[in-house]
Amino acid sequence: MLISSKNLILRGAPGTGKSYLAKEIAADIISNGARDRYEQLSDEQKKQVEFVQFHPSYDYSDFVEGLRPKVRDDGTMGFELRDGIFKRFVARARKNYEDSQKSPETIEKELSVAESMAEFFSSVELGVDRFTTITGNEFTITSVDDERITISIPGNASVSTLSLNLSDIRKMLESEEEFKKIQDLTFFFGKKFATQAYSYDFPLYKAIKKKERRGTSQKASKEKLKEYIFIIDEINRGEISKICGELFFAIDPGYRGPAGEISTQYASMHPDPDEKFYIPENVYIIGTMNDIDRSVDSFDFAMRRRFRFVELRADERLQMLDCLQDEELKNEAISRMTALNKEIESVDDLNENYHIGAAYFLKLKTLSFDQLWTDHLQPLLHDYIQGMYYEEGIMSRFEKAYGYRKPIVGDTDEIAQDAR
Repeated sequence: MLISSKNLILRGAPGTGKSYLAKEIAADIISNGARDRYEQLSDEQKKQVEFVQFHPSYDYSDFVEGLRPKVRDDGTMGFELRDGIFKRFVARARKNYEDSQKSPETIEKELSVAESMAEFFSSVELGVDRFTTITGNEFTITSVDDERITISIPGNASVSTLSLNLSDIRKMLESEEEFKKIQDLTFFFGKKFATQAYSYDFPLYKAIKKKERRGTSQKASKEKLKEYIFIIDEINRGEISKICGELFFAIDPGYRGPAGEISTQYASMHPDPDEKFYIPENVYIIGTMNDIDRSVDSFDFAMRRRFRFVELRADERLQMLDCLQDEELKNEAISRMTALNKEIESVDDLNENYHIGAAYFLKLKTLSFDQLWTDHLQPLLHDYIQGMYYEEGIMSRFEKAYGYRKPIVGDTDEIAQDAR
């Protein structure tokens, strides 16, 4: 279902193992059927799976991108744009998807350029080595990260520092074109007018080109296309429209790839403002939700139609109890759960969405049936029927169906011993 639909939501009663099943599905797909548990995946395979849990205060900056506080080199506070968890995950998937479409020769060229750039910038003495533009302006490199090169221009009265896009220089080197003047860069990047940055990109390009190595120390081979699975636990607890923003369009299974590309809210602050965001074909999304959660009613209808909903019933997930190992204990757990769920469904204002799932009975590894009732099931069921007519009578019916016997006077010492 997930492979064909791209987006899936597992819905059902509490304790039906929705989150556990989501991770099982991910592990099975990532390992091509060799593993069914996330913990069994290799470190490299785990990078193809991401897990996040939505909550009421979760927002766009957590999920897509946003401004975050940063301490500058001079000790002052500022803000920088950082990608959210989903955008970082999509970037990994997108790189794999795009690399899988490239020939080994193209990949080898990119590796060669990456190595040349790394060697060049590691050899530069920051703030000391000087470079000169065509017009004679001198500048130094003060810092380099994965996206930007920060330069200092002491001779420029209006702008003393400037941030250059590392990707621009990378694209120039990978193109193998010969750039002889600033105007060549303008045509190459499809601009009508040259930007100030091009004046400084040009000498850095020339400097790297001069020291550029031929070939790469890494063996290039065609990249294998991989699946990437993003799991959103309790997806209905977050305000979907606030969290996803303009991603509604890109998430749609019918608009995966460049056909669904969009500009994000902070596009103007990106190293390349013209770069579009899209979700590639190899990204799959699994959401989980409890049908009885009060926030289900507010789940965005625009998002609903982009997901395929699959219901998990309590009586369909009994295999979860296999890990109890004790067959007699397992059978009794199933018997009590079935009887209790039948009684729950008989209450006028309740239905199968209020069933108790098998996950609750996994606690029998460390608890007795009575402890499971008093410490977990009874409080939950009391919340279900709170405000109903004759609550006490309904709870008595639940107790009887489950097989719980209230302690009588004289059993106090025995209960205390069990607790110890």
